[in-house]
Amino acid sequence: MSRNPSKHGRDQAMDFQGFLNDLQDWELSLKDKDKKMKPQAPQKEKSVSSRNIGKTPSVNYSSNSGQFDYMRNYGVDSTSTSLMTEESFPDATSEKELGNEYFKQKKFKEAIECYSRSIAFSPTAVAYANRAMAYLKIRRFQEAEDDCTEALNLDDRYIKAYSRRATARKELGKYKECFEDAEFALRLEPDNQEIKKQYTEARSLYDKEILQKVSGPPRSSGQGMQKVVSSGSKVNGHSVHPVPNNIQRSGVSAIQGHTKKNHRTGKQELMKSVQELASQAASRAKAEAAKNITPPKSAYQFEASWRGLSDDRALQARLLKAVSPTALPQIFKNALSASLLVDIIKCVATFFIEEMDLAIRYIENLTNVSRFDLLIMCLSSTDRDDLHKIWDEVFCSEATPIEYAEMLDKLRSRYCLNR
Repeated sequence: MSRNPSKHGRDQAMDFQGFLNDLQDWELSLKDKDKKMKPQAPQKEKSVSSRNIGKTPSVNYSSNSGQFDYMRNYGVDSTSTSLMTEESFPDATSEKELGNEYFKQKKFKEAIECYSRSIAFSPTAVAYANRAMAYLKIRRFQEAEDDCTEALNLDDRYIKAYSRRATARKELGKYKECFEDAEFALRLEPDNQEIKKQYTEARSLYDKEILQKVSGPPRSSGQGMQKVVSSGSKVNGHSVHPVPNNIQRSGVSAIQGHTKKNHRTGKQELMKSVQELASQAASRAKAEAAKNITPPKSAYQFEASWRGLSDDRALQARLLKAVSPTALPQIFKNALSASLLVDIIKCVATFFIEEMDLAIRYIENLTNVSRFDLLIMCLSSTDRDDLHKIWDEVFCSEATPIEYAEMLDKLRSRYCLNR
């Protein structure tokens, strides 16, 4: 017997629907099993940020080693390093600014800590000089001097470092070095009233130190005690009678006149002795300086050594020759003064005949120093006349070989000394 076609179609549709239902049930069961078998993921750890100090702003810091050091110093677990973002780390600038805030609040030790971290991140002259100022406030003068020296190694024209080092050296009793720093700071900013005041004080202290060295310790100025002897008294068993008043007065006058004369003579002899001692001390200082000439690394070092060898061209020539001609632009940068430039040329003239090639190299490389053209424009008429005379009588004399004379003619125009 034949089956009903419509019924047969309905049966097939029902079977297919049941198959789909079974398939969905199987898929859901697989998902449930997968959830049961899959271990639970640990909860996401909270990001660890570095311990804030005050109100440190969020800044960018990307050095891995720096991150490790910072976290180790402030007790952050190193296992959380991967969870820390770059924005959570401070940098040199933010630490310096935080140090400035502490300094304004007179929290100098906290400021020193911030400046130290700034230096650890990125050493700068400003950070060193700021820390030096904080050290001055808590009277740690040696640390202040050392920090100023580090600042000047990074920037040898940083006037605050010179001024603060002068203050530290004054407190340490280093009056000569204090005076040198104050003098160089005044050269950099001749109109700075605070620097002028510091220079005057430093010079006074240094002059007193020199005077004490050459004259020795001060002598006691105790006056002789006048003993009044009454009539009938005895001294060593002998009777002593009072001297008549007129004889006393004449005797006193004679003694006073003799004392004044001796005082004038003694004062003249003392002045002469002081001058001789000062001359001897200067000679010894120059001899000692000649033994210890070392190549200067900055304009400050060069000028301080140059002044110490003043009035002795031979020693100044030795100092100049300790410096390679090509190093002059790097040493002076933009700190060369017009007076020192002329003085160096005068020194070069003293050994020009014996060492022409070396002398010309110095003259040429000085033209490569920063602001050279401005220095030449600022020369006084006296200095310009001196240079004209040196060029005509020494550099371009008849004894100068033609090849050197041509080079010096070109350099003459660079020095604006055209005939």
